Amino acid sequence: MSIQVEDYFEKSTFDKMKAFADKQETPFVVIDTAMISKAYDDLRAGFEFAKVYYAVKANPAVEIIDLLKDKGSNFDIASIYELDKVMNQGVGPDRISYGNTIKKSRDIRYFYDKGVRLYATDSEADLRNIAKAAPGSKVYVRILTEGSTTADWPLSRKFGCQTDMAMDLLILARDLGLVPYGISFHVGSQQRDISVWDAAIAKVKVIFERLKEEDGIELKLINMGGGFPANYITRTNSLETYAEEIIRFLKEDFGDDLPEIILEPGRSLIANAGILVSEVVLVARKSRTAVERWVYTDVGKFSGLIETMDEAIKFPIWTEKKGEMEEVVIAGPTCDSADIMYENYKYGLPLNLAIGDRLYWLSTGAYTTSYSAVEFNGFPPLKSFYV
Repeated sequence: MSIQVEDYFEKSTFDKMKAFADKQETPFVVIDTAMISKAYDDLRAGFEFAKVYYAVKANPAVEIIDLLKDKGSNFDIASIYELDKVMNQGVGPDRISYGNTIKKSRDIRYFYDKGVRLYATDSEADLRNIAKAAPGSKVYVRILTEGSTTADWPLSRKFGCQTDMAMDLLILARDLGLVPYGISFHVGSQQRDISVWDAAIAKVKVIFERLKEEDGIELKLINMGGGFPANYITRTNSLETYAEEIIRFLKEDFGDDLPEIILEPGRSLIANAGILVSEVVLVARKSRTAVERWVYTDVGKFSGLIETMDEAIKFPIWTEKKGEMEEVVIAGPTCDSADIMYENYKYGLPLNLAIGDRLYWLSTGAYTTSYSAVEFNGFPPLKSFYV
């Protein structure tokens, strides 16, 4: 299958990015900030009532933090290092949520001392740490959700707890002097099945009602996490469709009196704006009669393409070369035999693709630079440019 750039970028945008890329040495990611700005505006238009907390882990570049800060975004933070980075760019603590459920007590205290008062949790031990290190703070409990089979990058296994435990934790939060504030869930990154939000919201409604009726706790918040998809090879519905359906689900359960809603987009804001540019290092066959060619590039799993693990995320790959196509195996440059991006999914690249040619990996603005190894095999981290 030949990738058509116009399916992913406006011609003028791609031409601008490619002209810039032509002057740079591979590998690197070039990101168009105007596309990020538009993606943010589109999300706000689709969910006018929601607060946006950008998931910094998707791409922690200061250029992105500054852009979203100026547009009014809040920030979902996973560590003290992200916290320092965001606050150094002038973001106040009232615009920050400590969204990681796995955290050291001293890190909780660090956030608290910086003024942060909103924390995620999913276990009793963590909740007790929050009560000690961040007294009086608001907490929301993350619940387990379904949807792992329809998300390209599932998340609800390591994180979250069952509904009954979530209610117990919120009762305990009150008893420990914290503010039991709400419920969070994440339906999985790159979630293609909109109906999974319906099931998750229905679970949340039950928790809201039972805690109010049985324990007098009135929750104020639903944190719906992320999950909105980017444009990879497997196409998805538009953000507008996601918004219309999810709002319908919310109103079916909560009517017009909606609680505070938080969204934590990362991939959907950033991914489509990026192009990872790599160079073909080697083209080879494993025998004289081998059907498949191996195409080795100067970028791999350890330099920004970790989401190709198990071939979960299938990035669109474009090249200037044209002509007859042939199935290929695509691998990275390191001495690790696991550094193979695509083997089972049959990518096609032109037969005349040669050493020195460039491959353009589209929709790579998210979870590339932030996943890049520091010095594996001596290779430096993936470079990034913002235009």
